Amino acid sequence: MRAVIVDCAIYRDGRRTEGPGDLSDALDLARASGDAFLWVGMHEPTEEEFGLVRTEFGLHPLAVEDALRAHQRPKLEVYDDSLFVVLKPVVYEPRSDTVTTGELMLFIGDSFVVTVRHGEGAALSDVRKRLESEPDVLAHGPTAVLYAVSDAVVDHYIEVAGELQVDLEEMEAAVFDPGGGTGQSGPGTAARIYTFKRQVLEFRRATGPLAGPMSRLASAAVPFVHEHSQPFFRDVSDHLTRANEQVEGLDRLLSDILAAHLAQQGVRQNDDMRKISAWAAMAAVPTLVAGIYGMNFAHMPELGWVGGYPTVLLVMAVAVYSLYRLFKRRGWM
Repeated sequence: MRAVIVDCAIYRDGRRTEGPGDLSDALDLARASGDAFLWVGMHEPTEEEFGLVRTEFGLHPLAVEDALRAHQRPKLEVYDDSLFVVLKPVVYEPRSDTVTTGELMLFIGDSFVVTVRHGEGAALSDVRKRLESEPDVLAHGPTAVLYAVSDAVVDHYIEVAGELQVDLEEMEAAVFDPGGGTGQSGPGTAARIYTFKRQVLEFRRATGPLAGPMSRLASAAVPFVHEHSQPFFRDVSDHLTRANEQVEGLDRLLSDILAAHLAQQGVRQNDDMRKISAWAAMAAVPTLVAGIYGMNFAHMPELGWVGGYPTVLLVMAVAVYSLYRLFKRRGWM
């Protein structure tokens, strides 16, 4: 099965023990012990590769279909022989300011845990090592794995939200920069804000739907989950609420920044139009005078006057200067 099975081990009393290589034998051994469970970790298995696991663990066909196809919303579903949980880990790339989501499915059943991961992020090796260093926690069986994985995913939500907050503050400072001529708040700013808003929306699709499953684990008895684990899942639910509040705050602030930026653009356009109108008005006065004296009528006043030409130029200059002073005083120039 190539490298599709990332790790596989039996845990007895919270401590790792190497079992048989055959999944069926390993599961039988874990169930026979009574105080052990089998944890199988897989990465992007194909239908053929997952077929053995589905058969040996008796997984529900609908859950298997979701695990193979991915692109699922975070959810919790209870079947006769197992509990199916979908999580969406989030990865933030600071160089490109992009948020990508992976998918993590957990099958929790009688003496077994099967984790199926899609995407490059959210590797469970660190979670497994941390649990193996805490045998008292791992002794609670599959519930401990579900709690540790959920806790790690939700805690990373808060970290990503903090990084997005820093980027948003930088964008906000650029939009409201008094020296708007630096180009920081130019025409491309709206596109940047909209792109950032799409990243936040991708983040919300991971955090928002998870609130229901976490609330259910924290407040009600769920099959295949230890009855005394509710306080731990309540803590995860509280952290998730905090993450959701941060994401909602980011989304609202982005909408306000976008509205403020568009308002600034409208004010700048009005200023530009006033300047253009002022220059057009100043150009219209000499054009009008020159147009009158360019009509080539035989009898026009001042045509024979020696001082007519300099007088007309002086009148043009005075009129243009008067308009300039008027527009300058009103802030049009």
